[in-house]
Amino acid sequence: MNSMHQDLRRLDLNLLLVFDALVRHRSVTLAADELAISASALSHALARLRDALADELFVRIGNEMRPTAAAERMMRPIGEALGLLHAGLAPARRFDPADSDRTFVFAATDYTAFAILPAFIARMQTAAPKLRFKVVHSRGRESAEELASGRIDFSLGYEEDELPLPPGVESADWFADDYVVIASRQHPSIRRKLSLAQYLAARHVVVTPWNEARGSVDLVLERLGVAREVAVQLPTVLVAPFIIAHSDLLMTVPRHAALTLQDAAPVTLFAMPFAMPRYTLKIYQHTRHAGTPAHTWIREQLLATVPEFLPPSTPRPMPRRSGARR
Repeated sequence: MNSMHQDLRRLDLNLLLVFDALVRHRSVTLAADELAISASALSHALARLRDALADELFVRIGNEMRPTAAAERMMRPIGEALGLLHAGLAPARRFDPADSDRTFVFAATDYTAFAILPAFIARMQTAAPKLRFKVVHSRGRESAEELASGRIDFSLGYEEDELPLPPGVESADWFADDYVVIASRQHPSIRRKLSLAQYLAARHVVVTPWNEARGSVDLVLERLGVAREVAVQLPTVLVAPFIIAHSDLLMTVPRHAALTLQDAAPVTLFAMPFAMPRYTLKIYQHTRHAGTPAHTWIREQLLATVPEFLPPSTPRPMPRRSGARR
């Protein structure tokens, strides 16, 4: 008999659901609630799993059940395997976007919602007039964990680091945009062109939705051996253009946002005075849902919305799906 099959015969595959729930929730109580069993039953199942795999798998640190090194190695293959089983065993559900009144939940920062949702919702009014959409504030990597638990259908956004995706979560490159700098139209010293010296001499407004210490702009400047001075740090983009319009401060934002903000407040746009990687928005979803007709259709509509608001000279985005890094 195949040795792999022998290993599987010794293991109750239901225990993998326990493993997966603990990976996502880091809590015996929450994992037990998801699986509709008691906390003591889950603890008993974890003991059996530890015995079967000859490893502690999870250790309690504070209020969390933290995975061991062995568990971390197993997280991705077990998550992907469960996702494949779910997709293969789930009955195909008919989805008629023109008639469905289903609610889809998106996690997004206010900038992403500001950049994407007006055009997308306008498209849905014709293509799927009964669908409902709920947008919750993205909490960074926490929203990816909620994808795995099914509380969020899609996470929409940008992440600067290159950490591995959580098990079972995949990403698709949505669209890329260039960064520009906005300043007041009445700025006392910046006229037709913004130099690097002017950029560094000015003070800046930054939006940090997750209260992060620094962003991609600061990392690029650090590699150049310089730094900017942040005068105002905001959790949302809504008030930013009005602060810029009535001050000498600068703000670095994706071009599409700058063009829209220009309609809301008297600000002007300048090209970046140093090279910046493009801003790339992504769509995240869980493999448990990615192949269903409803999720496939929504993802296609999101991707198709992009060319409606990008400038005509912008190349059409080529969706790239990834299950490894973001």
